[in-house]
Amino acid sequence: MAAVASALAAAGCTATNADSLPALKADVSKQTVSGLSSGGYMAGQFQIANSSRVFGAGIVAAGPFGCAMSAGAKAIPFFPAALALNTAQAQNGCMADYLSSLGVLDAKRLLAQATTLADAGSIDPLSNLKTSKIYLYSGANDSTVALAVVKAARDFYLAAGVPEANIDFVSGGPGGHAFSTATAGNACETTEPPFVNNCKYDQAEAILRFLYGSLEPKGTAAEADFTVFDQRRYASPDATMADDGVVYVPPACREGGCRVHVVFHGCKQTRALVGDAVTKGSGFADWAATNRLIVLFPQVEASSANPRACWDWWGYTGLDFLTKNAPQMKAVSAMVDALGK
Repeated sequence: MAAVASALAAAGCTATNADSLPALKADVSKQTVSGLSSGGYMAGQFQIANSSRVFGAGIVAAGPFGCAMSAGAKAIPFFPAALALNTAQAQNGCMADYLSSLGVLDAKRLLAQATTLADAGSIDPLSNLKTSKIYLYSGANDSTVALAVVKAARDFYLAAGVPEANIDFVSGGPGGHAFSTATAGNACETTEPPFVNNCKYDQAEAILRFLYGSLEPKGTAAEADFTVFDQRRYASPDATMADDGVVYVPPACREGGCRVHVVFHGCKQTRALVGDAVTKGSGFADWAATNRLIVLFPQVEASSANPRACWDWWGYTGLDFLTKNAPQMKAVSAMVDALGK
């Protein structure tokens, strides 16, 4: 607990000052999302499940929708056996690529799975993806998630009807398993906390520019415009969300009408573990400062089933983790809806 308190203090906020999210009349019909690693998987899941109002995703070092849902878990959908099967597939087939020959990364299989969910109404119609924009990134020094896995995400989106012109696939740069910045963070090729690397590449700009088009010049996010809020108001206990999240609201968005971008952190990249390295160091808030954009930074909490504080992309909160009714999906949607009030 002392370590957590220290990390929060370093981020310039405490757990005791959290309140509800501000009602900002945000335009929740034009959401975008992004994330690294488990956050990249979550960004893809959230965008596909809610594609009627989430039109774009920036996916860094992560693979295709539904990759970790194993055939065994579908055949025997009971905890904890199904979770164990999904965990094995996630680790062996959705990070490395040596199970790809068994169909783990097969776009047609994954699309069929998504189609079944859409037909059941568990996710939004896949036809919405025809107008979506998707940014994908794989660093050349990423030994955690293989290039083939990120390519499989591209193949899935193409199979689902996303036009090739609407996909920006970036690979070959020297990055490790981390989010890239232009000037701050660890050495580019490293893979270590806080998983924010100085690669002379402004990945926040690249994502936002591809998803939204032209941008106003980068600004500077003021400390006073970051707000800590109480996530417990929006999440059920089974979502295993942290007590607090962060939202950045530039002054221009206090009167309403701004768009919302959600940033999903990676494993071991929460505020409790890395302070403000993501919320303030990723660069998203600086670009949002001058582009009428609200940035939401939801946070998950480590648990016995999730000791690395990852987002749920393999089913530790339940086997409906890919759907709009999954605990974490519902929690983040509720947060965005609160900003739209």
